[in-house]
Amino acid sequence: MKRPAAMHEVPLKVPHTDPGASQQLASRLLLHLLNVPADRRIAVVCIGTDRSTGDALGPIIGSRLDKLRSSQFELYGTLDEPVHAMNLESTLQDIHRADSKPFIIGIDACLGQLSSVGSIQLGSGPVRPGAGVNKDLPPVGDIHMTGIVNVGGFMEYFVLQNTRLNLVMRMAELMADTLALAIRDCRPYPMHAATQE
Repeated sequence: MKRPAAMHEVPLKVPHTDPGASQQLASRLLLHLLNVPADRRIAVVCIGTDRSTGDALGPIIGSRLDKLRSSQFELYGTLDEPVHAMNLESTLQDIHRADSKPFIIGIDACLGQLSSVGSIQLGSGPVRPGAGVNKDLPPVGDIHMTGIVNVGGFMEYFVLQNTRLNLVMRMAELMADTLALAIRDCRPYPMHAATQE
């Protein structure tokens, strides 16, 4: 008999307009993060490029997180220094060079069904960047958070280019603030402060 999946192993999908979206996402993130040992570094990797409105979700989240910067997590991917198809592999190598066993949160935009546009997904396992536009890129993350920014299935590059910036900005704000809140609640003190006598 198959064992039922733990609550945090079942993917969560919630519309960004849901009044309880932030609380649901933060609670689920905490379920994942509370199992991460305190000496294991958290790395947030925000994937995308500002050359495409829809694909800018990750870098916008990264830039917002950068303003909330703390020693509780490492950040990769901002509007100033995006992580995209051309440098993703080298970025992952840098992360693993700095720490042999980091806990990585992969952040990216994705395309989906019309009814799911504007929803945020959170789940175990990596995000697969570029899958929606048939790019073969390395998977990223122990867990992933993605924002469904537009409809998939036809002319994906064109669809990403013509995604509404307003939607991307609202989703990015919610996702960044939720990430920062969950990590702060999970690790209320910076790692270096916790190790001091």
